[in-house]
Amino acid sequence: MTGEKFTLMQYSVHAILGLIDAEDFVIPEIQRPFVWKRSQVRDLIDSLYNGYPTGYIITWKNPDVKTKDGGKANGKKVLIDGQQRVTALMAAISGREVLDDDFNKERIKIAFNPLAEDETKRFAVQDASHLKDKK
Repeated sequence: MTGEKFTLMQYSVHAILGLIDAEDFVIPEIQRPFVWKRSQVRDLIDSLYNGYPTGYIITWKNPDVKTKDGGKANGKKVLIDGQQRVTALMAAISGREVLDDDFNKERIKIAFNPLAEDETKRFAVQDASHLKDKK
């Protein structure tokens, strides 16, 4: 054996947000686009807030991997598993636009009410119903 094939590391959400801000994650061209519903993004944020496990993020260091934007990974972390979760954090907490499966840019806005008596109403997500009032 030539050494370790993989390393398991634990990152805080804060550290993952730092990697997002540093644009250290790239998405390989074979990955699907962001397909989560806004309610799934809300549920991820709620799970993180409550300290529930939210799964692993698997990355790969391979500088030759082709990325979604047409470039190459060049030393960045290639997201093999966890793209939807990382993109959800990027959208909900970092406030970045995401491309949906129709390649439209959109922002996902989540409201937080720490005083909500009903825990299921602690987080709310803006959906298409707010658009009716603007027409």
